[in-house]
Amino acid sequence: MPFVHVRITREGVTREQKAQIIAEMTATMQRVLGKAPERTHVVIDEVDPDNWGVGGESATVRRSRPGG
Repeated sequence: MPFVHVRITREGVTREQKAQIIAEMTATMQRVLGKAPERTHVVIDEVDPDNWGVGGESATVRRSRPGG
């Protein structure tokens, strides 16, 4: 039973986009590893950008800059 855990920042990702992620991750597991789609679990966690840090700064701060 494959379990795929995807973490993204919570910034306007639509229901349709999440459905596409789930479908494509499931298809990848089937294509690459031969896993049955009906047994593949995909979980998407949406994290507030204030709670996601890179290089000592939150994603909110980094993205507030021009070109961020």
